[in-house]
Amino acid sequence: MQKSSMSVFERYLTVWVVLCIVVGIGLGQVFPGAARTIGAWEVARVNLPVGLLIWVMIIPMLLKVDFAALGEVRHHMRGIGVTLFVNWLVKPFSMAFLGWLFIRQWFAPYLPADQIDSYIAGLILLAAAPCTAMVFVWSRLTGGDPLFTLSQVALNDSIMIVAFAPLVAFLLGLSAITVPWDTLLTSVVLYILIPVVLAQWLRRALLARGQAVFDAALHRIGPWSIGALLLTLVLLFAFQGEAILQQPLVIALLAVPILIQVFFNSALAYWLNRVAGEKHAVACPSALIGASNFFELAVATAISLFGFHSGAALATVVGVLIEVPVMLLVVKVVNSSKGWYESGSSQR
Repeated sequence: MQKSSMSVFERYLTVWVVLCIVVGIGLGQVFPGAARTIGAWEVARVNLPVGLLIWVMIIPMLLKVDFAALGEVRHHMRGIGVTLFVNWLVKPFSMAFLGWLFIRQWFAPYLPADQIDSYIAGLILLAAAPCTAMVFVWSRLTGGDPLFTLSQVALNDSIMIVAFAPLVAFLLGLSAITVPWDTLLTSVVLYILIPVVLAQWLRRALLARGQAVFDAALHRIGPWSIGALLLTLVLLFAFQGEAILQQPLVIALLAVPILIQVFFNSALAYWLNRVAGEKHAVACPSALIGASNFFELAVATAISLFGFHSGAALATVVGVLIEVPVMLLVVKVVNSSKGWYESGSSQR
């Protein structure tokens, strides 16, 4: 069964995140001094405990990415083109618009005025970070083409190395939000470039000892990645607890533009692949990659740029909170609509 490919941590990530919210808020209220002390351990605006946790979080995800698979891109140019269009043009710019519409306009009376810009920044960071490596799981659940999924994720990560910082800076500028370029570039080096290099070096070293050794290593370190994410969230909510207790509605309001964007992007990618004549096994991972966010990177960058206490960090965490149930819903929709898809797709 394909569903066995999801670990307990992955399958119930939303439950764990909710528990982290409760634990983090509780610890922040009981031990406020300890939370402030951890928050002060910074070098060049990078919190050292969080930086370490983020490496533990991101590197296992990047281990799954094989950049040699970029050679497979040419076999599915229509699907690749659709996914790149949705991932790098539609998703970040539509989120900037949705952030302006919902957070700055419609929901502004119900949100703390001093955090409006920060919430929008967090949403933009979430949308500008391409798909998480968990799309390998989502793709398997739909019977997606594994070579397409692998090559598309590798291509996204390659683009991310050079495009993430300027894209974020541009969109934040459009939203009249000032971002320190030095901190943004530091985040790219710390949370994208160095982890990619380390992960690829470790991947080659493990594969040199055999596929079985590599698979066993991935299985062992997988829970460390989710565990590091959850511990980061505990720390974040230890700082955010007071603000959340005062305005619990904030999380629900931030979820609205994220949900709209995920459903819109996945539907758009799915439909465009159908129009382009791509096979269903390509359209499914394309829709999932177009909808998914590299939330680990978004959380890391939000904390580096705006701090633990920021609305930006909270907005990215809302993305983590809804990722699993929403993506599983997308999986269900694309699986159940296979007949409709193939009846109208002029597949070649």
